[in-house]
Amino acid sequence: MADNVASLFRGTAAHSPSMAALARESDGVGPIDFCIPCNPYFPTPGMFDELAGRLREIITYYPSSADTITAELCALLQLPPSCVAMGNGSTELITWIDHLLVRESLAIPVPTFGRWTDQPMETGKRVDMFPLMESNGFALDPAQYIEFIRARGTRVAVICNPNNPDGGFLSRRAVVNFMDQLQDLDLIVIDESFLEFADAENDPSVVEEAVLRPNVIVLRSLGKNFGLHGIRFGYLVANPALAGKIRSMLPKWNLNSFAETVVFMLKEHGQEYMESLHLVRRDRLDMARQLSALPGLTVYPSQGNFLFVRLPVGAEGTVVRDRLLSEHRILVRECGNKIGSSSRFLRLVVRPETDVRRLISGMEQVLYGARRGAAVPELGTGTSYSSGTAAVDRLISETNGVGMPLAAQAAAMPSLPPAQTWPGPAPAQAPTGMPGLVPAPAPAAQMIPPQQPAARMPAPAPQQQPMPAVAQMPGVAQMPGVAQMPGVAQMQPAPQMQPAAQMMPQAPPMSAVAQMAQMAQTAQAQAQAQRQQAPIPAVAQAPSPAAQAQARSMQPPQQAPAMPAMAPAPAAGLGQTGMPGLRNRGLTAAQVRGRTEPEPAPAPQPTGWPAAGAMYNQVS
Repeated sequence: MADNVASLFRGTAAHSPSMAALARESDGVGPIDFCIPCNPYFPTPGMFDELAGRLREIITYYPSSADTITAELCALLQLPPSCVAMGNGSTELITWIDHLLVRESLAIPVPTFGRWTDQPMETGKRVDMFPLMESNGFALDPAQYIEFIRARGTRVAVICNPNNPDGGFLSRRAVVNFMDQLQDLDLIVIDESFLEFADAENDPSVVEEAVLRPNVIVLRSLGKNFGLHGIRFGYLVANPALAGKIRSMLPKWNLNSFAETVVFMLKEHGQEYMESLHLVRRDRLDMARQLSALPGLTVYPSQGNFLFVRLPVGAEGTVVRDRLLSEHRILVRECGNKIGSSSRFLRLVVRPETDVRRLISGMEQVLYGARRGAAVPELGTGTSYSSGTAAVDRLISETNGVGMPLAAQAAAMPSLPPAQTWPGPAPAQAPTGMPGLVPAPAPAAQMIPPQQPAARMPAPAPQQQPMPAVAQMPGVAQMPGVAQMPGVAQMQPAPQMQPAAQMMPQAPPMSAVAQMAQMAQTAQAQAQAQRQQAPIPAVAQAPSPAAQAQARSMQPPQQAPAMPAMAPAPAAGLGQTGMPGLRNRGLTAAQVRGRTEPEPAPAPQPTGWPAAGAMYNQVS
């Protein structure tokens, strides 16, 4: 098998060889798959048994029409069928979007899913590639992306949210603002193929916005989140005119009988599906923690069901990939053939802990040999074919190679609870619709928008204790690596409320009150008081500390309500920065790793298939 590894990957351009091809080269038994990003927990074993029992019927007869299957899916999604078009995988829909709606040019951040760059170029369109910088953790800055689109005069803009391969995420608010500022474009595509795995916010999807806008399409996958890539089914959501234009070009039987069978099974397995998403999110945190402990390895925050990692200095991705496959029967995605990436990066799909332990063991042997923790040796001087670094050099002239190290942060994280007790985000209300169509999560460490500099935050108000820098905030200073996060260490102090007990003016002691009363009864005391108060108007512009203390003590207690609320309030300006989770307590360790804390209030357990947003509820 080792002799054929390189040839298998050489013939696949921007993608990896199929699992069938790999199995044929290894006596029919495929490797452990850390390459294909699908859900390992869905369908359930019972669903697979049902499909196996109906195999003869499924493959013998024609499926129903695409309209019939789409209508059943829309009943689950609670969307009008006129706004939905189902395709034989999302790539079929990308192909028709290119042929019908992209006239001259398309903009896309890179690295990203290869079909968004390859498909338009194959039909002669100009593809404007906006480089995601390694020095910024591959985070997308929407404002800079918009400037790039305007400067290039691009007519179609695409955002993958979360992005593949890095797992970068934009909040719903940021995406809606992006669409608002580009209303004049021919088309905006928001590819939400991996959105159901995200958990950074409760309602991240812009499906409802797409239905109401004339130039927006939201692309969704079914194979990835249902763990069924081989069935090839996906869908798009848009206003009826756009959706109808795509739907009119699709064959009547473009969906197969397996797709039909699964779609009609889903309504009975909504709870299992929701639980599978929670298990993937749990595994993502645990896998990131274990990978981050490997010396020299950088793990980037992700909201997808995969992790983007940078190999240690001296490690060649193609060599690591080939040795993992030939020596350990582990398949990983080396990203050297992705435009905007290089052979030093791998995309590793989230898998259960048992498989992750095998991955960690294999990587330790390949990267460090028998000396774990030693300096990473040179794994090779290169390969006999291009790893894509030339494309990187054309797009990105220089990076500082910093990335966003998480090793120290991950080491400080507590061990994860067992699957059956893992709590998921529990929104207070669950709108109607289907899983993945709605609210999902917001990226924590990646959601610090560069276009909103910390300098805009207000300075501390008078008579308030200055708040330390974010990196020194309680609960944050103890988190290793936070100070190195882009935009965090530079944040200026923000006002912080004093405790309620300190904000209330202190009443003078009774002895002082009695003494003041006695003084008021004598003329000598009155004259002395007048002499002391006479200079006050002149000093009012610059009172001394003693005068300020005396003035505060003389004020009546009823003025206290003029102060801000007794409970600590969010630092001014943070609620508008697009930094979800910062609110009242700063970043948490989980948020730094690309996940927000679960909401405290559990939502009612749904029955049947979850409505839109319900998949983010807590699983019992």
